Amino acid sequence: MKLIIQPEDGLAPVVRIVRKAKKTIDLAIFRFDRTELEEALGAAVDRGVVVRALIAHTNRGGEKTLRKLELRLLRAGISVARTADDLPRYHGKFMVVDAVLHLFGFNYTKLDIEGSRSFGLITSDKKVVKEAVSLFEADSTRQPYVPSDPRLVVSPETSRARLAAFIKAAKKQLLIYDQNVTDNAIQKILQERATAGVEIRVLGRVEKNLQGIDRRKLARLRLHVRAIIRDGAAAFVGSQSLRKLELDGRREVGLIMTNTRIAKKMQAVFEADWEASAQGKATATSAA
Repeated sequence: MKLIIQPEDGLAPVVRIVRKAKKTIDLAIFRFDRTELEEALGAAVDRGVVVRALIAHTNRGGEKTLRKLELRLLRAGISVARTADDLPRYHGKFMVVDAVLHLFGFNYTKLDIEGSRSFGLITSDKKVVKEAVSLFEADSTRQPYVPSDPRLVVSPETSRARLAAFIKAAKKQLLIYDQNVTDNAIQKILQERATAGVEIRVLGRVEKNLQGIDRRKLARLRLHVRAIIRDGAAAFVGSQSLRKLELDGRREVGLIMTNTRIAKKMQAVFEADWEASAQGKATATSAA
């Protein structure tokens, strides 16, 4: 497994993935404005790679941009499908390239990649890759998605149960990047974990004044990723905030992994961000 850290790593690793593709590329798109990546996708088609794009039916203020992108990709020889409109948003961001899953917390945009804190996870685990392909196929053909592997976290089908279980399993520490922790049930679980002695720190916003949970507003960078590091040994990266709509009502995609090396890297980034955000810290809630 590999980790992409934004904005430090930039667009280069994503373009490199596409340029090295030999057989297939499947990518889900919510926002996209990177010309270099678009050209790399076209070049992949030219060398015989089968490229399929699944484009969201809408995003805030960007429908015309999405349709223009759709036409450009079609002209480049890329097979394009549009998501259904049964859900208010299809917000996941991932690629499957030659049987390797690349799960991103960021869109393919300059703002997300160069100006925002985010992560990406890369895995060749066969079961996880198969699950991602199953999701891509279901959404591309507008068929029901049937969950199988619990490590792929998909809204609205599995996110609530799997993220709740992930948080409940914390024994020592939870480090959370999330701009909108507002779901009542999740906040209750966080409070229970804090009461049990788990250290919980959030870079972002928590709706309720939860006792024992410290919060700070991320400094220097825009907060975009949704991520949780648990006990320095496991982590979640995805597109879903811990709020009701993103858990229960939209298409969101994330990945839970147990890999101490990757979790420690993410933990180190969080600690650096936490220290850098000290001046803008929210009032600690260690007392009622």
